[in-house]
Amino acid sequence: MANKPNIDPITKEVVKNALASIGDEMALVIMRTAYSPIVRDSGDYSTGLCDAEGRMIASGLTMALHLGSFPDAMRALLAEWGGRMAEGDIFIWNDPYGGGGMHLPDVYIVKPIFVAGTIEGYACTLVHQIDLGGIAPGSNAVFSTEIYQEGLRIPIVKLYDRGAANDTIFKLIAKNTRLPDKVAGDMRAQVAACATAERAFRKLIEKYGAATFRQLVEEMHDHAEALMRAEIAALPDGTWTFTDYLDGFGENPESIPLNVTVTIAGERCTIDWAGSAPEVKAAINCPIPFTKAACYVVLKCLAKADIPNFEGFMRPIEIRAPEGTIVNPRPPAPCAARAIIGWRALDALFGAFAQIVPDRIPAGGEGGVSFPVIAGTHEGRPYICSETLAGAWGALPYRDGAHGIPNPGGNLTNQPVEMIEAQFPIEVTEYGLVPDSGGAGKYRGGLAFVREYRFLGDEARLVMRSDRRKHLPYGLAGGEPGSPSWNILNPGTPEERILPVMPMEAVLLKKGDVFRHVSAGGGGYGDPKERDPALIADDVREERMTEGYARIVYGRN
Repeated sequence: MANKPNIDPITKEVVKNALASIGDEMALVIMRTAYSPIVRDSGDYSTGLCDAEGRMIASGLTMALHLGSFPDAMRALLAEWGGRMAEGDIFIWNDPYGGGGMHLPDVYIVKPIFVAGTIEGYACTLVHQIDLGGIAPGSNAVFSTEIYQEGLRIPIVKLYDRGAANDTIFKLIAKNTRLPDKVAGDMRAQVAACATAERAFRKLIEKYGAATFRQLVEEMHDHAEALMRAEIAALPDGTWTFTDYLDGFGENPESIPLNVTVTIAGERCTIDWAGSAPEVKAAINCPIPFTKAACYVVLKCLAKADIPNFEGFMRPIEIRAPEGTIVNPRPPAPCAARAIIGWRALDALFGAFAQIVPDRIPAGGEGGVSFPVIAGTHEGRPYICSETLAGAWGALPYRDGAHGIPNPGGNLTNQPVEMIEAQFPIEVTEYGLVPDSGGAGKYRGGLAFVREYRFLGDEARLVMRSDRRKHLPYGLAGGEPGSPSWNILNPGTPEERILPVMPMEAVLLKKGDVFRHVSAGGGGYGDPKERDPALIADDVREERMTEGYARIVYGRN
């Protein structure tokens, strides 16, 4: 048997960075060619590359909570189509039950990459499509009670067959969405990103040769595994448990526990979600790929080493999630609004790891992305304005919590006010930070934000998903919790109405109605009495904190 060639470290580093660059280039293609604001402006999509066996080898700088779902999706693709793929094929699917999907709006489009007649890798994209039908515009209603109400469920099928578009699939999708032009445009942006990746990936293979490339990939998987094992081995052995709670849904919400147990044993980490709530009759159930993704995100965040995005890093991590629970539901459980569980799973995991490595862990953040959708018809055309709102981190052991930047689970952005007002019959009347909202501590939590909309059309429906009103973002090491979130209809008027964090019905909007969302503020870290007076003075001067609040909470002027 011939000896394998010795691949020098410089070549490995060059190829690793080349793969990462391809993932980023794919992301740029989607951003520049997508049609809908949720993709183009919010950035609710992900890109990546997989090797010939379907294992992740690179990802774009996109949404972290998406990327950990690719392994399950690729396994489903290869189980169904392995050995039957042809050059020019492109596959599409979104099924959470059997396809490794997460919820119906998140659509995978994946292209096998052939070099000299052999599959050497896969170009992978995942885009949150603006609407795939169902009971509510945006296909993201909390109030669905089974997946059949949530929109078009796509099995793993060919979108392109040997380079020819499958017009039947395109027509079927167009008939099941309120915005066929936007969905078709975003899907073709995914196809364009795959084509871009294919060209660059082929050049890489042709430069180094398929055999050398495959060997390099194996060594990088092993390297990523070794780095993660070293990170885990540096943690103390033991078992730690943390329970966080979602507020619940509807007018009379009941708290929903998320319970996680983390066990460190040598070079292995086991994350067990036993004790979490059973699946519910609302669309916040979280399919297992998204639950797994949250676990991988937290461990990558904790790592001191720069672990490359090769799937090998997942090998020493075991994830357990009992079937029939809110973190691993069974069909036909609804899951359209499942992301709230993924975001809150991050908080639960951080709470557990705060007991293991307290010097690295932030206090509770805003609870993840709030997701308002305002939809209707204006000037004879349907529209859907959906946003991903985030931006209040908990404080860290060594600095104040950040505000105005995305949650650690995703690189999502809040849409520019000007773009919203240019495209929809909506005026954004207020957008900014909320003074006195960050949890008190030696280090203050990130400030909450407020986003207020005035509706200018004749009639629309508002669908909303948020959290962290009753169960506030937790403080750590003596820090105080952050402030609660609010959804308010027509604030300051006789018609003022406090909406639930997750209404179990669409809210009717009439012309002139105002909807105000206030996020939760981040939790504080450490004893507030230990806060540096200079930091307090700076907060007051910059209007992050009022003088009265500073006197009451910190006992200082």
